[in-house]
Amino acid sequence: MDSIINTIGRRKASVARIYMSNGSGNIVVNGKDYKVYFPQAAIQFNLEDPLKLADAEGQYDIKVNVKGGGFKGQSEATRLAIARALVKISEDNRKPLKEKKYLTRDSRVVERKKYGKPKARKSFQFSKR
Repeated sequence: MDSIINTIGRRKASVARIYMSNGSGNIVVNGKDYKVYFPQAAIQFNLEDPLKLADAEGQYDIKVNVKGGGFKGQSEATRLAIARALVKISEDNRKPLKEKKYLTRDSRVVERKKYGKPKARKSFQFSKR
């Protein structure tokens, strides 16, 4: 791979656009190192795991632009984008990533609030008398 690979990942309200190129394993999210942007270890794991599965740790520099949602949705959107980029690089990466469901767009989003209710499905307390 000599050029930059560009992929997109989405989760909940988050959209992550990544630019992957040959390098030394730097992951930059919105201009900051990913360990600064995502301080929680479990969230950092989301970004590292697809690279571990594909034996690509330390081989690629990844620049991430992510917006919308919270840190969990952002990290999972980034994970999907990284997995898609690894499959673009080599089809051999598809099987291990697909087994871990990293190539599946998780379509669960927040249900909209309905009128006459305090939340999407919750009702106000019912009083018979």
